[in-house]
Formats: sequence, structure tokens, C-alpha cells
Amino acid sequence: MKQVVQSAGGGSIEVIEAPAPRMSSVSVLVATSATLISAGTERAVTQLAQANLVAKARARPDLVRQVLSKAKTDGLKPTIQAVRSKLADDLALGYSGAGTILEIGPGVRGLAPGDRVATGGGGFASHAEFQSVPWVLASKIPDEVSGEAASFSTVASVGLHGLRQADIRIGSKIVVVGMGLIGQMTARMAAASGCDVLGIDLDQRLLDLGEQHGIKGVLEAGSSTTAEIMEWSRGRGADAVIITAGAQGKSQIIQAVPDRCRDRATVVAVGDVGLDLNRNDFYHKELDLKLARSYGPGRYDRSYEEWGVDYPVGHVRWTEGRNLEAVLDLMASGRLDVSDLITHRVDIAEATKAYGILEDRSQNAIGIVLTYSGNTEPMRTVEIRSDKTLRPVKGQPSVGILGAGNFVRGIIVPSLKEAGFGPVVHVASASGLSATRLAEREGIAKASSDPAAVINDPDVDVVVVATPHSTHAEYTAAALRAGKDVYCEKPLALSWEELADVEAALEESDGRLYVGFNRRYAPMVVAARDALKGPGPLQIQYRVNAGALPAGHWYSDRREGGRLLGEVSHFVDTCHFLVGDQEVTSVHALGPGTDEHDSYHLLIGYADGSSASVVYCADANAATPKERIEVNGRGRTVVVDNFRQLTVDGDKVKVEQGKGHAEGMASMRTQRQQVADGVMETMRVVLRSHVAGNAS
Repeated sequence: MKQVVQSAGGGSIEVIEAPAPRMSSVSVLVATSATLISAGTERAVTQLAQANLVAKARARPDLVRQVLSKAKTDGLKPTIQAVRSKLADDLALGYSGAGTILEIGPGVRGLAPGDRVATGGGGFASHAEFQSVPWVLASKIPDEVSGEAASFSTVASVGLHGLRQADIRIGSKIVVVGMGLIGQMTARMAAASGCDVLGIDLDQRLLDLGEQHGIKGVLEAGSSTTAEIMEWSRGRGADAVIITAGAQGKSQIIQAVPDRCRDRATVVAVGDVGLDLNRNDFYHKELDLKLARSYGPGRYDRSYEEWGVDYPVGHVRWTEGRNLEAVLDLMASGRLDVSDLITHRVDIAEATKAYGILEDRSQNAIGIVLTYSGNTEPMRTVEIRSDKTLRPVKGQPSVGILGAGNFVRGIIVPSLKEAGFGPVVHVASASGLSATRLAEREGIAKASSDPAAVINDPDVDVVVVATPHSTHAEYTAAALRAGKDVYCEKPLALSWEELADVEAALEESDGRLYVGFNRRYAPMVVAARDALKGPGPLQIQYRVNAGALPAGHWYSDRREGGRLLGEVSHFVDTCHFLVGDQEVTSVHALGPGTDEHDSYHLLIGYADGSSASVVYCADANAATPKERIEVNGRGRTVVVDNFRQLTVDGDKVKVEQGKGHAEGMASMRTQRQQVADGVMETMRVVLRSHVAGNAS
């Protein structure tokens, strides 16, 4: 399918061929008929993407802090690699569209194949021939509304949510600052609600357009504009001011607002404007300043947007999805007309021209609609043809990869090459977009959004599973049953049932299973084990300064198992390796046992009397090195300091740095049996300790 993308690291906007996205159980697959370019939002996205690193840092100081924190704990080189990998990501542009449902997931309610729907959501309703959209962000289009008009619905919902924040009433005097695309629809919906509306802009053409719909237009001219607003409002001032203009970092717009408001009026910032305020101006009139967060309740809430968990209507009347419905109803009744806002129509194949029109002020663009005339059956696998495309090599195992995120790009693909595997010939990701880009960069022949296409590809000998943790066991078992060798990133499973299914699949299969517990292959850990050879128990102290997770991190999704299963399993396995894969006789797990604190202390006992203490801390000082292993016993003291320095009995030992990714993969390529026979035992230990605070 054709899709519009922008590289996060800069470069031009492109239309690429990518697989159709994979559906979730709560999403609908839509054949797109129209999408609307949101001029302000998409211009801001592309400008930020094309900015240099200094400008990006100024715009996103929160991300700069994350980078600095990572550099303190992980070191400069892996931090630079992570930043470069992130900048290589593609941004899927677009968030407001319309089309026809082709398929629905089993958790979808109230929708069916064949329904025309308006679609919304960044990352869902993209400028692409097919969209996979959660059902709560897909609303049926009334018969009276065209697909082109319906494609305005999500952008219109931004303005509608701003009006709801203002709590407008019939007869209210409403001022809309900025009469561009969102401002036009905001003003028209306010007028349709029985309000008296005045629009302000620097462009007379936009004011004239609003006046055709009963919106009084006033050209911004400072104090004279304020005087005209006061006269229009009978000397009282506006009941509410909705700022839909975009003036990033500039505060002149909001600084002019207090003089134009009545006492105790409401000011709502919908557009991205500076908020450098004079407190006294707002204080003396006791103005209520609000920010409208996109297009309604549910925005940025993963449970709503990704998992399709709707809010009870009695508690949250107007969600994102229900705002979409309200806009469509206004269109169907004729109270909201957007037909005159369409200034340009461009076919998706020529979408780059549309963004040129957007940047060319002489084009007077307002609403640019992308049209889709070439929809065919959704193809979930595409062939990547280029001069550097790699083909299977006889005698070398060819690889298929499930997942195409930062870890795959920055660690797995380079490690496969270093370990001497054959070429990667097929890669899959949920959206298909990241898989396509990875395939183009690495010469991979096929990109897909369907894991089964990789698993069942006859050209694939080894399947690498590097998808979300909740899918590891499912995909690993399927690949084993297909007769493939499997390299599964940790964790192998998130429940006893999943682990049992993987073990059963392994029994049935001729394929080999390796798990990405790479630290046991790290040169320093191998050297430490060699130094500790001999009889007698060991006492291991493994401290991990994991750091706090940013808000909204995917680990907060309970379906992904959390950090104990996802990360602590790594360190438990390293302890097993150092002890010598002894039978585990006891496991004790302590921790706060709450979602807010991801800190754990595990104490593991072994059959030979050895013990391991794993302290995993999420709230230590950020400057503390990430990992430290100290092993005492057998007359030795061995310390691995953050995989940068090994000391044996106080003496520094020169050993190659690294965490063993390539070495682990090399062991899979060269050995018929998994060296880490304790992998299953590792998973049993972390499953036993999953409920923090319980001892077993």
C-alpha cells in the first residue's frame, strides 16, 4: 500500500510502498477513501523533524534529559547508538480520515464490514491506503455526509473539544483567534450552537470565508481590534476566547486576550502558542485559562486508544469517539459545512506535492484532501527490490525477524552479521512501516506485517522473535512447530501456560531454541566463571540500577508482563551461569508490589549451597553505574563493573567489553544444543517470584 512518511531525523516527505497494517482484536481494517492534511499539526511535525539537533533539543528538553540519564548509566556509545536508531524512525503522517471497513476484530462493537467510517488517531488514521484503527476511533458516517467531508471529522473534533472546555452557552459571545482550518470549523460549530461568534486573523481572505457562515471577521490590529470586540460585546468583553492560531513559543496572542474578555471569562488554548503571561492581567479579571488536549478525553490514554476500552457515557459524555459522532451529526444536519474549506485535492501517489502546496503561501491552501483511487486487496507482504537486496546463501542459515524496533536495528541485526549468520531475508512488524524501512536499509528481500508470513517462509531457516513480550511464547511455539530454529529475545514466556506450550512445541520440533539471555555470553562474565572454577558454593550480589520509566512506557502495559519478567530474568540467568546451572532449591522475592515502584530483591538458593542476591532498583541515583556483579567464594573475589571492567582478587583483568549479544548468537550458529540448559529453569524462577513480596 502507499503511505506518507517523514523521517524523524530529517529529510523529505516520501510516499512509500509498505504492507497493510496488522489488526488487533479491538481494531477495524479500513480501506481509505480520503484523509485530511492538518496544516498546523503536520507542518509542525515536519519542521521539527527537519530541524537540526540543537533545535530538536530546545523543542523537547524532556527527551534531552532522558538521553543524559541514559548516558550516565549505560555509557556514551550505546546512548549514541540509541539516539541514531531513534532518529532513523519514520513518522507516519496524518490522523483524520475516512473509508470503508474491510475487517473487524473480535472485540469490536457496533461496527461491521462494509460500514463507512470516519477515522481518527495519530499512528492509526494515517495517510495510507489502509488503516488499522481501534473501534472507539471509528464512527459511522451518515448517508448525508460524503467521505471527503467525513475526513475533516477528527480535525474538527479538536475545535469541538476546545469549545467544550470553554463551556459555552446559547447566546455566548465567543472570540476565535486564528481563522485557519481548525478556527473555521470551531467558529462554525460555535455559531451552530447558538453563540455569537467573532473571528480574528491577519488574513482578510480567511475572515471573508468565515463571514459567509455568519462569523463576524475582524482583522488583527492591536488596540483597535480590542475596541471593536468591546463594542460588539456591548462593552462587557467576550465570554470565551478560543485560540486556534499557531505561534509556537510566541506569547503576543495570549497577552492580548485579557483586555478582550469580560470579568471571569474563559480562555482556551487549542493552538500551540507561547504562555508567557502577565499574571495581573489574568488575576484582576479572574480569567479561567484552560488548555485543550487534542480531540477529547481518551487522547494519550493507551487503555482507550490502543486497547479499545471505552469510558462509561454516564461518567465521560464526550470522548474522542463521541466527539467524532457529534461532528458527523452536525454535518449530516447541514449545521456544519466544510465543502468550501477544501482548496486542493491530491491523489495519495502524489502526496509530496500536497506538502509543497502547504508550504507555498501563494497557494492559499486551507483544506488539502488526499484521495485514494487505487485501493486493492490489502497486501501484508511486499518485496523490496534494489541493487543491494540479499538472497539466501547455500550453507548459511537465512534469517527472518519478527520485530523492527530500535533493539532489532541497533543490536540484533549487527550481532547476526558479526556472528556469521546468513542474510536476513524477511522482516515483519505490526504496522509494516518499520519493517519496510529496515528492509530497505539492510537489503532484506521481503517486509511484512504478518508474523505467519515470516514463520512459514521456506527461505527462512532461523526465526528471531523480538516483538512485544506478550507475543514471545506464541510466536516461538509457532516457529518451532514450523520446524525452524528460533532465537527468542527474553523473556521466553509470561505465564506457566505459555512456558508449557513452548516446551511442548520444542519436544515436537527438530528446531533449536535459544533465548536472548546474552549476559551469560559476555566476555567478562565468561572470564569470571573461568576464574571461579572449583568446588564450593558461591555468594553472588548482582545490583542493577534500572532507572525509572517515563510515563506511558510500554512496560506499564500489564499485558507485557512488567519489568520483573521482562528484565530481571536477564540477571537471574547470569547468576545461574556463574553458579554452574545448579538446581534451584529456593526463591524469595521482595518488593513494594505496586505498579508505581519497579524495585525488587530476589534471593535464590542452589543445591550446592550457593546463593544469589539480585537487587533491581528503579529509583537509585541516576549517576550510579547500571550493573555491578560481585562474586565471593572458592577463595576468590570477582567483580564485573558495568561490563566495562573486570577485577579478580583486586587485580584488573583485561577483557573485551560488551554484553554478549553477538557471542550468544554465534553459539546458536555453531552448536546443535543450547549451551544454556538452565534457560527453562530461569523462566521458572522468575515466574515463581512474579508476585513481589511472596516467598516460595
